[in-house]
Amino acid sequence: MIKNLTTQKIVCDDEIRAESFLNKSLGFLTFPNDKGLIIKTRFGIHTFGLKYKIDVIILNREKKVVKLKENLEKNRIFLWNPRFHLVIELPHGSIKKSKSKLGDYFSFLL
Repeated sequence: MIKNLTTQKIVCDDEIRAESFLNKSLGFLTFPNDKGLIIKTRFGIHTFGLKYKIDVIILNREKKVVKLKENLEKNRIFLWNPRFHLVIELPHGSIKKSKSKLGDYFSFLL
């Protein structure tokens, strides 16, 4: 379960960790899009091949939100400061539904 500790809202009740290079590279192309996908990467993400929009949350080591992207369109690249490496890909609308914003803290097991 991925929870926003600041708003006390469940962001996603089922998450998957992408750990292999292939799973990190393909993301939601290989996993169901109704789950949260946790990825450790410093190099950005892409939505090439996806057929739908996604929400993306970038966290620091303390699991504090440092960047948000709602409605990331298909066939796009999303980059951030490479010192942050914890990424949560979520179904479209998850950020709005959980009222997540910059500075919020998240909880989930790594």
